[in-house]
Amino acid sequence: MSDLTPVDPIDAALESGEKRAAFLPYPASRLAARIVPQDLTSFKSRGISRVERELQQELVELRERYLKVIDAFNWNKLIYECHIGFEPVIGEMYHLYRMATGHQLSMIGPAQWHQKWVGSFRLNADGRWQMEDVAEDFDLRAWVGDKD
Repeated sequence: MSDLTPVDPIDAALESGEKRAAFLPYPASRLAARIVPQDLTSFKSRGISRVERELQQELVELRERYLKVIDAFNWNKLIYECHIGFEPVIGEMYHLYRMATGHQLSMIGPAQWHQKWVGSFRLNADGRWQMEDVAEDFDLRAWVGDKD
């Protein structure tokens, strides 16, 4: 009785240790097909430009987020360092004024009190002051620069 199981020539060649030209990464003879490496410069340039655009956009967004965090920090620092004559209630609106002696937080709105109004803020549950409105002529970054 003969074995009718088909034999794969590739498996047979690998088992016998025989090197075949079909498995070599280079042409085995001068009659073999020419191997031409692909030109990948356009692929690379498209990839580089796309990745650079995306990363540049991420940097712009990161810088904007960073500036927002710095501004929030400086507003909170300004309010917590100012004179407060009461304990603020979470969720209520308070108004910051520039006085001759420094800054003062008040419950009195800018329409009822004729002092130099800086801005209106709301105290969040986490203890952060959320800016609601700010005077057009007050520059927080200039104030921070004066303090240094």
